[in-house]
Amino acid sequence: MIVRPCAPVNGTILTPGDKSLSHRIALLASLCEGVSHVRGFLRSEDTGIILEALSALGASHAWAEDLLTIRGARWRRPQQALDLGNSGTGMRLLAGLLAGQPFATRLTGDRSLSSRPMRRIAEPLRLMGATVELTEPGGTAPLRIIGGELRGIEYHTPVASAQVKSCVLLAGLFAEGRTRLSEPAATRDHTERVLRALGVAVRNEGTRIELDGYGSAGPRLKARDWTVPRDFSSAAFWIAMAAAWPGARLTLPGVGINPRRAALLGVLNRMGACLLVTPEPDDGSGEPVATIQVEGAELHGTEVGGAEIPDLIDELPLVAVLGALAKGRTTIRDAAELRVKESDRIASVVDNLRRFGADAEARDDGLSVQGPVTPRGGVGIDSYGDHRLPMAMSLLALRATGPVQFDDVGCMAKSYPDFWRDLRKVGGDAG
Repeated sequence: MIVRPCAPVNGTILTPGDKSLSHRIALLASLCEGVSHVRGFLRSEDTGIILEALSALGASHAWAEDLLTIRGARWRRPQQALDLGNSGTGMRLLAGLLAGQPFATRLTGDRSLSSRPMRRIAEPLRLMGATVELTEPGGTAPLRIIGGELRGIEYHTPVASAQVKSCVLLAGLFAEGRTRLSEPAATRDHTERVLRALGVAVRNEGTRIELDGYGSAGPRLKARDWTVPRDFSSAAFWIAMAAAWPGARLTLPGVGINPRRAALLGVLNRMGACLLVTPEPDDGSGEPVATIQVEGAELHGTEVGGAEIPDLIDELPLVAVLGALAKGRTTIRDAAELRVKESDRIASVVDNLRRFGADAEARDDGLSVQGPVTPRGGVGIDSYGDHRLPMAMSLLALRATGPVQFDDVGCMAKSYPDFWRDLRKVGGDAG
């Protein structure tokens, strides 16, 4: 893909459905009694893999234009290993539900997923009574789970991870007794919201969450209709693109602004962005939704770290890019978790920033970048097989001194397959 410099983007963007919510709704709808109807479900490589895995477990699905129907079922042992591709969310959440099933399942993934840490979910699942076999010495996938006969536990997660939390809570549905979980910092609460919408009593108090298990039979959940808000992490690329580009104007309706997901808005406000966030009526999903309007402005650098990192983890590459375009220094700290994403996002982001001519420095738990930079044209960008990197680097490419070559953009199908099409709709030059 070649991206060429152009005038400031302008128009309206309809981003795809929320990936995190799509995962959770699909997983739980597959266990419900009856048929769930889902509008706005993200159609991507990642979610398609989850739907196929659920089909192998006995739940069926069908599409009618943009409406997804999922028919729940009592899960059965799959005939072969479940291949989760590149979906870390899918593997970790599915592992929690499989821990409560009375059969053995093998979970595999691609090379990237097979390098990501899985001991963080194996430990609590073993404490609950499941058998979890990992690939050693790294403690990674492929993994094998023998489930059934779980008991509730009290567990403190060593890392602030919504995936670990969700894994434990979903296993807790099939446990005897109460599951209590505490986190070092509050993380995304999509799983808790979906569970509550299905009638499960999930209780929160600060960073402590608990639920009462339903035993080995599991909960009797009733199917319902869902509308998935538009994905904030996808909208974030457009929000950042317009915010740092004087003359740009973009409107993004129907975007989910869950406080555990939308921390980028606060960072942009600190940097001097011009944003207008207008709440929309509650659609029953349990998630807040808004229209976001953005006008471009000159931004200044900032520092992010501490408690805001879990709510900002997917947008940190964008914060780094914004730092390259802003006046002054931008620093990201307390974000060592970036090292174990689809790529080592500290190293890969710094490498690509430097290709554009930015003064960027990697640190053990983050990075720093000095701006503003006039992005160099005539360079090649390495996606590192990480779907978020080419989208983040497009902000710089559109304002570069010449065309920029992007390699391996197929990875973007994981979360936003129509990104380049949408870019062209609002005046971007990519092809």
